[in-house]
Amino acid sequence: MAAVLVALTVLPFAAAVVSTFASVRLSKLLAVATGVACFGLSVALVPSVLDHVRVAAGGELRVDALSAVFLLATSFLYATTAVFAAGYLQLEQGPTGTRYGRRFYAGFHLFCWAMVATPLVNGLALLWVAIEVTTVVSALLVAIDDTDRSTEAAWKYVLIASLGLGIALLATILMYYAGSTVFGTGYDLAYSKLLSGAHQFPPDVVRLAFVLSVLGFGTKMGLAPVHTWLPDAHSEAPTPVSALLSGALLALAFYAILRYYQIAERTLGSAYPRNVLLVFGIASLLLAALYLVRQRDIKRMLAYSSVEHMGIVAIGMSFGVPLAIVGVLLHVLAHAAAKGTAFFGAGSVVRKYGTKDMTRIRGGTTALPWSGPLLVAAVLALSAAPPFGIFRSEFLIVAGGLSDPRYAVAAVLVVLVTLAFLGLSWSTTRTMLAPTAQLVPVPPALAPTAVGAAVVGAGASAGAPDAGTGSAGAGATTAVIDRPNVPSERPSDVASGDGTVAVARGEVSGWIVASMVVGVAALVLLGVHLPASLSELLDHAARELQVVR
Repeated sequence: MAAVLVALTVLPFAAAVVSTFASVRLSKLLAVATGVACFGLSVALVPSVLDHVRVAAGGELRVDALSAVFLLATSFLYATTAVFAAGYLQLEQGPTGTRYGRRFYAGFHLFCWAMVATPLVNGLALLWVAIEVTTVVSALLVAIDDTDRSTEAAWKYVLIASLGLGIALLATILMYYAGSTVFGTGYDLAYSKLLSGAHQFPPDVVRLAFVLSVLGFGTKMGLAPVHTWLPDAHSEAPTPVSALLSGALLALAFYAILRYYQIAERTLGSAYPRNVLLVFGIASLLLAALYLVRQRDIKRMLAYSSVEHMGIVAIGMSFGVPLAIVGVLLHVLAHAAAKGTAFFGAGSVVRKYGTKDMTRIRGGTTALPWSGPLLVAAVLALSAAPPFGIFRSEFLIVAGGLSDPRYAVAAVLVVLVTLAFLGLSWSTTRTMLAPTAQLVPVPPALAPTAVGAAVVGAGASAGAPDAGTGSAGAGATTAVIDRPNVPSERPSDVASGDGTVAVARGEVSGWIVASMVVGVAALVLLGVHLPASLSELLDHAARELQVVR
């Protein structure tokens, strides 16, 4: 199994190196193969973890039940996003398109490499380094389209996330100091070492370290009030990057907080860390529920949905009972599948209609006969509708909350989740299920293309499929063939009488449909029949987050 851990950290990095020199076509196939291989290797680790075999490679890499859960979520999204990207990216022929494709796939693999490494590294210091690497690489991917909006979003992300990780670094230093009172100064920050002596750590130092870890890593997790980078970055990044940010990166920041939670619980008892998570969780869920009601941008809507779900898992951990913790861990898996699938569908819609403005999109299930209904299914899953996995996970969280003396919190959770459900479902049903508007005749030269995309006219910067409404910066040249949200530059736009966009019926790509089918199938599996080995893994991970007294 040590070889599996090494392979998981080597394969994505090697793929990034190869993608720097390979053709775009080869890079697409390599991305799919690497993503699927990493997911397969992650699944292969589960039996050893369940048999309580120490899975480690040297002193730097190790995996236990808790890290295996987050590794499965990350590698699954790595694989499905690679499939989606193969159909989503449609690049210009020539050196410009090749250069863009190489940069994208090199960054894509480096980002996934850092995220796969995050749950595998052994120690708080290495954990901080891995998450810092995800910030640097993902910020470059957010800005890859070189438009004013994407550049602004990337800078905002870098500044706020760096501030948060600076706070998280202080938390790491404080935890090292707490450990030095027991082990002396010459020790590492390995998890097993810290947990073995945590009951002797100075309580005040650990209390401060835990609050700083929640505030610092909570910035990357998207917890209110330090979530402000998230809507812009998710909206302006290329859709494959948005899916990884939302479905995997936020969860890994939560994983970092859980590592501090394990130590704080042994030093302070469970009440203090639970109360801290409750405060941040309620604030995040309340803010997201209110913002979801008034969103017009389809990708910003999904971004605020991510804030909502991070609030849910924080509240679930605050209940502190085994049933709720199992629900939280299941929620991590289900949210990765649901949010990835939802972003894949949103990317298909944006590429088809050339806009992220949901008031201009109608008849999505008619125009996109496969990805349209699958997007509706993904949004229903995010809204905790049966028979999907998030319904099961939220049911477990609420059931655990009702067994807690503070059962009123569970009632608040249900109310806020219901409000968020109304915002998500209302916007999505209007966009995807409302009938298509009557078309206004246009000249043949402006007829819609098969996929609703257009070649940008001479002299205009080619924006990415998700480019914002602003114009590209001077000299910006990205290679993706369409510029949504700038209708005057899209010959494929067909005006309708009510201002909505009308397009030809047909899918953008079979790769996109395939990625969404896999995501929805995983959600149904998690909701209807949880595999026995996965159920056992969740139980083991939940026990690792509790102290037997």
